[in-house]
Amino acid sequence: MLKRLKAAIEGMRQSAIPKAEAAARTEPARLACAALLARAAQLDGRLEQVEDDAMLRMMVERFAIDTTEARAILDEAVDDLEESNDIYRYTKVLRGSFDEAERIMLVEMLWEVAYADGVLHEFEAQLMRRLAGLMFVDDRDSGLARKRALDKLGLASEAGIH
Repeated sequence: MLKRLKAAIEGMRQSAIPKAEAAARTEPARLACAALLARAAQLDGRLEQVEDDAMLRMMVERFAIDTTEARAILDEAVDDLEESNDIYRYTKVLRGSFDEAERIMLVEMLWEVAYADGVLHEFEAQLMRRLAGLMFVDDRDSGLARKRALDKLGLASEAGIH
């Protein structure tokens, strides 16, 4: 009960904050991560619930935040993507904020979102190759991250990966 009350109060407080102030408060690396996850989820032309759930779960786990904050960051990221489709600026922030292991972990998260609906769309595959290169994650590490994501989702055998 207290958790719901706290979430409701936090939601009212968040809605009272002007959008520019809220954007200024979001850590750039969190916003960049959320934007890339959202881009990967939406690239096939539709955002399915399983993809949205995966993004939310990953933001909560990766940044140790609650679902309300994760949802706010994802919503802000989607708005930001609508204003500009430039993924380079997000990868630049992440290259400066994340070490190599964190960038590889992000690539794994992106693979997991891309496969969340059980299918890798051609545009999603192209985006993943591009993002891995822009984040200085080599093909081998990206391939291993892809395999781990498929294993987590139980899709490794369907994708022919052992």
